[in-house]
Amino acid sequence: MAAIDRKKFRRLAAALLTGVSVSVIGVAGTGAYAQGLAVPQAADGAKMLLRANELVYNQDNKRVTATGAVQIYYNRYRMVAQRVEYDQTTGRVMATGNIEFIEPSGNRVYADQLDVTDDFGEGFMNSLRVETTDNTRLAAESAERQPGEVMVLNNTVYTACLPCAATPGKAPVWQVKAQRVIRNGQTHTIRLENAQFELFGMSLGTLPFPVTVPDETVERKSGFLFPKFSASDNLGFGVSVPYYHVFSPSMDATLTPTYYSTQGLLVEGEVRNRFENGQHTFRFAGIDQRDPGTFDAETSDRAQDTRLMAASKGDFQINPRWSFGWNVMAQTDNNFARTYNLDGLDSDTFTNDVYLTGLGKRNYFDLHSYYFDVQDNAVENDLERQQAIVYPSLDYTYYAPEPVAGGELSITANLTNLTRRQEDSYFEGTTNRFPGLEGDYSRLTTEAEWKRTFTTPGGLLFTPILAARADGLHHDMSDLSAAYDGNLEPNGSDGRYMVTAGFETRYPILISAGSSSHIIEPIAQVFLRPNEQMAGGLPNEDAQSFVFDATTLFERDKFSGFDRVEGGSRANVGVRYTGSFDNGVGLRGIFGQSYQLFGQNSFATEDLVQAGADSGLETKRSDYVAMAAIDLPQGFSVGTNTRFDEKSFQVRRMDTSLSYTTPRVSGQLVYTKLDPQEEYGDSEPTDVLKNTMSLRINENWSLAGSATYDFANNDIIRRGVGISYADECTIFTLAYTDKPSDSDANDWTISARLSFRTLGDINIGSTKDYQENFRN
Repeated sequence: MAAIDRKKFRRLAAALLTGVSVSVIGVAGTGAYAQGLAVPQAADGAKMLLRANELVYNQDNKRVTATGAVQIYYNRYRMVAQRVEYDQTTGRVMATGNIEFIEPSGNRVYADQLDVTDDFGEGFMNSLRVETTDNTRLAAESAERQPGEVMVLNNTVYTACLPCAATPGKAPVWQVKAQRVIRNGQTHTIRLENAQFELFGMSLGTLPFPVTVPDETVERKSGFLFPKFSASDNLGFGVSVPYYHVFSPSMDATLTPTYYSTQGLLVEGEVRNRFENGQHTFRFAGIDQRDPGTFDAETSDRAQDTRLMAASKGDFQINPRWSFGWNVMAQTDNNFARTYNLDGLDSDTFTNDVYLTGLGKRNYFDLHSYYFDVQDNAVENDLERQQAIVYPSLDYTYYAPEPVAGGELSITANLTNLTRRQEDSYFEGTTNRFPGLEGDYSRLTTEAEWKRTFTTPGGLLFTPILAARADGLHHDMSDLSAAYDGNLEPNGSDGRYMVTAGFETRYPILISAGSSSHIIEPIAQVFLRPNEQMAGGLPNEDAQSFVFDATTLFERDKFSGFDRVEGGSRANVGVRYTGSFDNGVGLRGIFGQSYQLFGQNSFATEDLVQAGADSGLETKRSDYVAMAAIDLPQGFSVGTNTRFDEKSFQVRRMDTSLSYTTPRVSGQLVYTKLDPQEEYGDSEPTDVLKNTMSLRINENWSLAGSATYDFANNDIIRRGVGISYADECTIFTLAYTDKPSDSDANDWTISARLSFRTLGDINIGSTKDYQENFRN
């Protein structure tokens, strides 16, 4: 064969192989909503390999014919056929008999007959079938290549479901059929004519109008998205039809009108911008409620007709170490976003936050300003006014890069500056409680800690600890002289300090016994320090939550924040155990007690919120605390964290959990029991059991349920049930949740999701409820 013929035949191979792939796989990819399939370009000088049982070159007719197991390899593309004929005069290529194209990516195209021009400008394929590497499939009765980069497929079927292995002829879970599919390479669109969607072999109807979608070369294109549906108690049935619009490569927006059968039209919008160093999102929503009377009387939901919301969120990276951003929302009333389930904005308390953070190898900087938007159905915003406005709160931590005197030196700093518009106080149990005072409060805290561990030849670990802390405070807050039993310092500036000298000894003992190993580690700590200065006489904004258990037994300062500091000398004594067995069983546990040696007990002093009261630490000898857990190789794990009375050994607090994961059943059972802490403000006992469980019926179907029961009040706090189906191409979930004891505007919710891989999702309600209630 002459050199010019070989050159022309290589051009044929390029057109035959890459051209078919571009047009046909492109159509299949677009059926998958623009998967973005990249088609490799032929390299300059790429060689072509042709194999066949017989190759005939007719010089007179200028026709090349390859017959019998024809194989063509070109630029990593492959083609197999029974017969391939190339007419140089007409420039047409004809192939017949079990034609198969294979892309470098692994996509496959099958056909019975092929007739195309050598530049692939025009052509025809018969009995076309496409299989992509991500398990999408397309079949067409015929395909025709027309001038102007137009590809037409007749009687087309598309699905992302695998064929049934047990019943090969069975219809897939879902498939899309169209009488004609037209791909326009110039406008980069796909047009589906007389399209219909089939589910489990049954047609759900034919669209009376053509559908046009972007092809695989388009990453984003303006147009309507899949509708969403919802159903709730006071809003009624809702239908959302989102519209997506592309402004530029770095800016797009979504406008979502939702019609509720009870309350009317809700309009939501979201505008997104991307920058070189970050991104920004602006959201808005509004509704003129048609029937506010469906909400409970004397609630903010009923009191409002027109309800509006605006929110902004930005995240920017200054450099690899520093970032700043914000997440803020404003609304016309205190419950709009929560009632209408505005995604990401509907929490009970939305935290408006502006921040600047820096992270280094040995230090950390974190600056935040907060405004807490309490979302409830109260007409007045009293709860929100009782929340602190924080501007700002700064945390800084530094670890010395080199040992100091052979030990580790760390420095911690905190700056808090806040104001409150309304006093937060109430009487519960036997005491008045003041979680927040009206007025202004500022505090700057700096603390340095040094510690070093020595190991004796016998294996005893000895760790000396030195710490020094200083606080500067200023407060101008409401006067509580007539209501507070403690001695609150007068408004103005104050200073305090705390120095600590302590040591910790640990003696780990390793015991190996046949098929198991055990580590028993006695631990003793002693901290020597003066009394807490002005104990209970200063505002307490960040140390109000206090739990004494095995996890806090060996803490140097057991308070949860900076506003209180533990004073007086104390000893902590206990034993820690870890065991493992060759059969996969694991054991762990802690048991111990804390002792007030001398000085004032900070946990027994008056406090604005009675932090430490009834905690088990207010006595000279603390309650006993214990933690025990066992992990079984069968997927079961049991753990308990318990506090026992130091005299009667009666259980004062218990948190017990059982989690299990088996091939068919998984779940978690959590039981919490807490005696009344009247001084702390809890006059009622806590006795709650929460259960979440998932049952896998078979490979595809599963059931899930959850319930929270209050034994003290004999009441169900929350309950729900859900069912889900999942295979390689379809996900379906349906969930019902109910909160009988809650005062939400919507007492119950129904949520559903139907997801078709490569096509999109259909949602009823929010999938957040399903995730929160049925995920272990």
